[in-house]
Amino acid sequence: MGSEVEAQEFSRADRTRHREKVRQCLDVFARMLREAAFDTDDPMTGLEIELNLVNDLGDPALKNAEALALIADEDFQTELGQFNVEINVPPRHLRDGGFAAYEEGLRRSLNDAESRSARAGAHMVMIGILPTLAEGHMSPASLSSNPRYALLSDQILAARGEDIVIDVQGVERLRTTADSIVPEAACTSTQLHVQTSPEEFAPYWNASQVIAALQLAVGANSPYLLGKELWRETRIPLFEQATDTRSEELKAQGVRPRVWFGERWITSVFDLFEENVRYFPALLPVTEDEDPLAVLEAGQVPELAELRLHNGTIYRWNRPVYDIAGGVPHLRVENRVLAAGPTVVDTMANAAFYFGLVRSLAGAQRPVWSRMSFSAAEENFHVAARQGIDAQVYWPEVGQVPATELVLRRLLDQAHEGLAAWGVESQESDRLLGIIEQRCLQGTNGAEWFASRVRSHGSAITTEEALRRTLVEYRDLMHTNEPVHTWPA
Repeated sequence: MGSEVEAQEFSRADRTRHREKVRQCLDVFARMLREAAFDTDDPMTGLEIELNLVNDLGDPALKNAEALALIADEDFQTELGQFNVEINVPPRHLRDGGFAAYEEGLRRSLNDAESRSARAGAHMVMIGILPTLAEGHMSPASLSSNPRYALLSDQILAARGEDIVIDVQGVERLRTTADSIVPEAACTSTQLHVQTSPEEFAPYWNASQVIAALQLAVGANSPYLLGKELWRETRIPLFEQATDTRSEELKAQGVRPRVWFGERWITSVFDLFEENVRYFPALLPVTEDEDPLAVLEAGQVPELAELRLHNGTIYRWNRPVYDIAGGVPHLRVENRVLAAGPTVVDTMANAAFYFGLVRSLAGAQRPVWSRMSFSAAEENFHVAARQGIDAQVYWPEVGQVPATELVLRRLLDQAHEGLAAWGVESQESDRLLGIIEQRCLQGTNGAEWFASRVRSHGSAITTEEALRRTLVEYRDLMHTNEPVHTWPA
């Protein structure tokens, strides 16, 4: 959500004042894009990973407060559900062994955190949705204790005016209701950040939208929810529905959802912030004292707190971020498409594929999005979320093509070129993109492995027991850091 928010109630006057302040922030942001010096000289990348907590049997462990107290590391933070935690990995450059440093640091932090949290009976699992979640976990009692989460849940339910309906048709069908946003907590993600200049932001965001479907196809890792086999990346429909503030009537009127792919290619980062202000009412109308125009005219950098908080409650799959580091403003694309895992090295391979491909496509003389409708990119996105490694997608000059074939024949080469432009050594690129290549050749990613292992148990045990046993096996294999395509079938 972008910042801490205390529990409170909001009046009509609060909302009016907040709207005016958000619009003032937007005007100041527009002026900054024209006049201010953003940090663009040496772009950084970043990484955040949301994790699930389970007990020894593989069932959800609602113990993030105890786990975080034992971990005692400021890089680990609370998340929406008591069965979630998040690790924020320090940003870095990709050159000079950046991926190896990411991988080594992440493994070291996670192994240390696991050894500490295990004392509370909470083990960490990198998977998009815990397959062992049950209806009983989908209650307000599962929310983390931080008041911002209960406040956000209350505001979404108040805006909606009725319970949240979750209805996903996949291999099986799941239909249920919830009286809080706890189903959102079931959706844990890897968030990849890429810093850009204001001039380059639009190409990077457009490229991120184009390749989101391919990320899902090769990296899907969320095939189950509440005992049902659904989409290969069930996080996508679940997150879209779990935070939907619209009634059925508003949907019919074409009101935009707060979780959305978007509706057009952009020409500036301002397009996205302006859409967010124009289309979406504030969920958390908290107003600060800062006068952003006065701060800017005094030669300082405004926080734009209201605009940032509002932006943090609109869940684009590729989200624009305005932030300040060392007193200098910068812009980032936050890629929120993928789940974590199955292993750290798999996560690094997903990151290499994204960072390399987005840089290559963003720098192309004739951008792929200039030859592709936005609606085609959105359809690709949902097809890939549903079908995973077996998805067929549309690509300019190719037409409908298996996602794996497109990756193997065209996109891996472009990802290699992009990584070289970042300064990544070819040995590192070959190692990580080789994992993506093998997933495509073998037709295996996290979702495929998990669903296949559950089915291999047959009817000798219940689905719930098969999910539990498979998750325990998954967690053991996760600790080997061997990529998922090498796991026993």
